Amino acid sequence: MKHSDATDSTYCGELRERLQPEVVELIKQQRLKRLCEGTCFRKISARRRQDKFMFCRLSPNHKVLHYGEVEDFSQGQIPHEALQEKLTVADIKTVITGKDCPHVKEKGALRQNKEVPEHAFSILYESDEYLNFIAPDKYEYCIWTDGLNALLGKEMTSELAKSDMDTLVTMEIKLRLLDLETIQIPEVPPPIPKEPKDYDFVYDYSKQHT
Repeated sequence: MKHSDATDSTYCGELRERLQPEVVELIKQQRLKRLCEGTCFRKISARRRQDKFMFCRLSPNHKVLHYGEVEDFSQGQIPHEALQEKLTVADIKTVITGKDCPHVKEKGALRQNKEVPEHAFSILYESDEYLNFIAPDKYEYCIWTDGLNALLGKEMTSELAKSDMDTLVTMEIKLRLLDLETIQIPEVPPPIPKEPKDYDFVYDYSKQHT
């Protein structure tokens, strides 16, 4: 039994390692799909009332970020052509998160919005230009930081990515182990049956009685 457990553990470990690149690609494509759908972000300022929002979405070819101001948070998806600004993905240098973001360092924004550091990220482009974001919740924060890092060829390191990875890999391992348990694979191939004496066993419809 101990030997079997050790063998199963080794098999699972090897299978998990083989599955990881495939699952990473699956997560990456899911993130990029969500970026293409777009998200509405709050615009943070030192003023008490925040009446402006920014909608941002990735182009279908994953080469351009389209964004622009919107008045209503509940406007839904906005077409690319309706967004006034754009940023080429090739011009993005890095993605900054949390307290290191320039808009988080502004004391007024921090004082009015305690959740800002947890949902904040910034895109650094050109020499010293930033495009700043405050995600509406932790989920969207993870989706966008993962997606942007994937576009830059970097690792997706959010809590959601780690959770998705573990869930998907574990599920696939269980499915494969279940297949092994329910399907008996013979050690040797079955014997080839003998040929029939003749092949005259096809029904001839032309001989039907009318």
